[in-house]
Amino acid sequence: MSSKTDKPFVLDEAEAERLERIAFILKTVAHPIRLGIIKLLEEHPKLNVTDICERLGSEQSLTSHHLQNMRLKGLLSVKRQGRSMMYSLKERDVSLIIDCLDNCQCNM
Repeated sequence: MSSKTDKPFVLDEAEAERLERIAFILKTVAHPIRLGIIKLLEEHPKLNVTDICERLGSEQSLTSHHLQNMRLKGLLSVKRQGRSMMYSLKERDVSLIIDCLDNCQCNM
């Protein structure tokens, strides 16, 4: 029970920014294909869209859309290698968040 002397909880600017960043990352990866892409890129540091599609069993147009979205939001980097565009994780800490949620026993 709270009393009138309890101060309300107020986030400082740094904490608010940190929480915004975490929410941004969670929203960005909140799709099974995007989570699959991250898992693949943990195991294979560089993959092209064809390799990703084959391993996920997904369509190229949909996978390309997700890759582009994740790249634009800063989670992936892409480099041309010959005729292929090779994707890699730019934000490796995203893997830690996903592993934590994967190992969570959140009444599932």
